[in-house]
Parts: sequence; C-alpha cells; structure tokens
Amino acid sequence: MNTEPASRRKGVLMGLKQQFTAIDMTEGTPWKKLGLFALPLLVGNLFQQLYSTVDAIMLGNFVGDYALAAVGVTIPAHFLIMVLMMGIALGAGVMVSQYFGAGRREELSRTIGNCITLTAIAGVLIMVIGLLFSRTLLVFLGVPPEILDDAVVYMNVLLWGILGLAYFNIFSGILRGVGDAFSPLLYLAIASVLNIILNFILIAGLDWGVMGAALGTVISQALTSLLCLRRLRQMRDRFDIGLSYLRPQKKYVYQLLKLGVPTGVSQGAFAVAMMAVQPLANSFGPLFLAANVIVMRVDGFVMMPNFSFGNAMSVYAGQNMGAGKVERISKGTKQCTLLAFGTAFVLMIIILLFGRQIAGLFTQTEEVLDMSIQFLRILAVGYLTFSVNMVLWGAMRGAGDAMTPMWASLINTIVIRVPVAYLLVYIMGRPVALMYSLLIAWVFNTMLALIAYRIGRWRTKGIVKQEADAGGG
Repeated sequence: MNTEPASRRKGVLMGLKQQFTAIDMTEGTPWKKLGLFALPLLVGNLFQQLYSTVDAIMLGNFVGDYALAAVGVTIPAHFLIMVLMMGIALGAGVMVSQYFGAGRREELSRTIGNCITLTAIAGVLIMVIGLLFSRTLLVFLGVPPEILDDAVVYMNVLLWGILGLAYFNIFSGILRGVGDAFSPLLYLAIASVLNIILNFILIAGLDWGVMGAALGTVISQALTSLLCLRRLRQMRDRFDIGLSYLRPQKKYVYQLLKLGVPTGVSQGAFAVAMMAVQPLANSFGPLFLAANVIVMRVDGFVMMPNFSFGNAMSVYAGQNMGAGKVERISKGTKQCTLLAFGTAFVLMIIILLFGRQIAGLFTQTEEVLDMSIQFLRILAVGYLTFSVNMVLWGAMRGAGDAMTPMWASLINTIVIRVPVAYLLVYIMGRPVALMYSLLIAWVFNTMLALIAYRIGRWRTKGIVKQEADAGGG
C-alpha cells in the first residue's frame, strides 16, 4: 500500500500546526525568521484589504461613483477616531513581545488583561463621541452636499461596530507579539469570505448601498475579534487570562499609554494631515474623490508588504530587546530592509505596467480611470522609500522607542505634508499636486527614519531591565 500521499498530507498538517505555535525570533537566521513571520502577516493584510476593496468594487459597480466617493471622504475622519485604539494595540504588541522574549509570564499576563480593559473603556468613549460629532466633522471637512448623507451613514455604522475592529487590532497584536502571525491570518480569511457574501446580499441583493457595505464590515470584524479571543484562551501554556488580570494596574496602564500614546499621536499626525488636505481634495469634485478612493484601495494592497515587514520587525526587535540581544536587532533590520525594498520594487513594476487594468475593476468612467492611473504612476516610486522607513520605524518601536517616530511624524506633517500640498495646489491648480505632495512627504519621512536609526536612541529603550549579552545572536 502506497503511504506517500498520506505521509505528505500529514507533513502539511504538521507544518500548519507549527505555524500556530509561537515563533521565537531570538534565535536562528534573522531573515528566515522575519520572512516566516511576515508571510502570514502579508496574506492577512491582503484579506484585510479585501474588506474595503470589495466594498469599493461593489459600490462603484452597483451603486455608482458618488457612493464610492462618500465612503472615501470618511477615511481620514474614521482613521483619526481610531488612532487611540491603534496606539494601544501597537503599545500592547511591544510590551507583549518584550515580556515574551524575556520569559516573564506574570507581566505578560497582566499586560494582556490590562489591554482588554483599556480597550473596552476607550472604545465606548470613542463610539459615543464619534456618533455625536460625525456629521459636524464631515461638514467641517467640506464634504460635498450630494454625498454628505451617505458619508454620515457609513461612518456612523462603523462607529457602532468600533469595538469589533478595536479588539481585533488588540488581539491580533497580542498574538503577533508572542510570535503567532498565522491565527489572525486564518480568522481574517474567514471574515473576508463572510464580508464578500454579506456585500452581495446587502449591496447587490437588498440595495442597502453604503449602509450595507458598512454593516458587512462591522459583522465580519466582530467575528474576527471573537475568533482571536478564542485563540488567546487556548494559549494558557504561555500566559494566563482571567478576571483577576483584567483589573487595571498603574504599572501596566502607564506603560501601555507611554508606548501607545506616542504611536497614536504618530498615526494621528497622519490622519490630521489627511483631514487638513481633505478640503483641497473635496474642492476638485466627486469624480476626483472617486479616483482618490481607487488610488487608496490599490495603494493599500501595494503597501501591504511594507506594513507586514514593519510589523514583523517590531515583534522581532521586541523579542530580542527583551532577551537582551541588541546587536541581533541591527542585523535583522538590515536583512529585513533588503527584503522589503526588493518586494516594493516588484510591486512598483506591476503598478507601472498594469495600473489601468487594476483601476478598471472599480469603475468604467474614463475620466476617473485616467486620473487614477496618473496618480498611481506618480506614487509608484514612493513605495520604495516607504518600504525602508516602515522597517526602521518598526525596529525602533519594537525596541521601546515610541517618542522618536512620534516627533518625526509631527515634523513630517507640520513641515512637509500639509504646507507642500497647499503650496503645490496653489502653484499647479490641479489635483495631481496632492499626489506630488504625498510623494515628497514619503521621501522626507524616510530621511528622518535613517537619521533617527543611525543616532541609535532606540538601543536604550527596552522596558525589560536585565543583564544580557548585548551581542548575542
């Protein structure tokens, strides 16, 4: 009897099972560990992008360009509302990875419990405040009247479901912090399939428009967060989860906020820049806004490897900082930068060759298509620089230095992004000026990252104090 197929299946199943175990990145070849960890992150980001992309494709084809524009104008405002949650999630990831690398079970468990409680408090506050001021905020941003009502509906539905998204970010950050990048990937795949099904039902079937798109996203995200919580409860061999760990403790809340608030401010600076530039974008009309949504959706896919390598580098740096292996972080940063840059180069070529075909998935309006491909070609080279700064900032954050990226984001926003956008629009008088300003901001941010990394303040920012061989690994 031929047992080879059965043995092969068993080998595949064992390989998948190993992916569910925590990856220790304090040993072994850095680029191999980073690649192994980044791959499921990349695929997970792909599924996460499917949420918004399927929404955009369905709305553009079944409802129209105005519905597409209505969704697009909410992105900066919704992103700003979510920055605190993103900060807590990233702060949690740094703490978890460092405590995991140091083998501190008690501190790891209390960090996780405090994250869960802090997220619940912040999520409810943000939801209430957001619902009260969503229309006011969108009016302030100059959203065109013909798409304002749809924009408010879309944003409010997402706010009602904010805890689902918040807890997915927190739980997936914790799982990645202990080296499990595969579980969030699996759950995102399940949720993405559900989101696609719900989009067909709610948008194409029931004709609920932007509300249907938002509902599909909220339901899918809630399911994903529940699946992540279930996975965390199965990892009792590495940490403990229980009511006693949910009680807020000053030490952990302070450390979470110390790491999370600067990261949130960094993300907030980006959101504020988007909002400050939004009136310029709105002034060019709904068709430009529709093209801008297409660019952002395509941009989201192209940026996925950059974010994946950046997140992988953050966990890698956190675990090695916790283990006292500082020089191993430097070695991994160099190797990860080469991986990220090479991947970005390949994607840049794809955009340059097939940008029109990709944009054609969203709309058949020639004017929108022409603008979309022009914008994508301008931004294409920027993906190379962005790949470098994501890895460097990821390494610094993972090592415990959240302040330097924050100040860099503020400088980049105040000095470059917003002023240059207004200056170029004034000089050129065309929407393409906004793309050039974004490209310039990316290049400047990369220069800041290179300088900050070489200065090396991140080397002294570990939260776990211990004597270790700094040259280990």
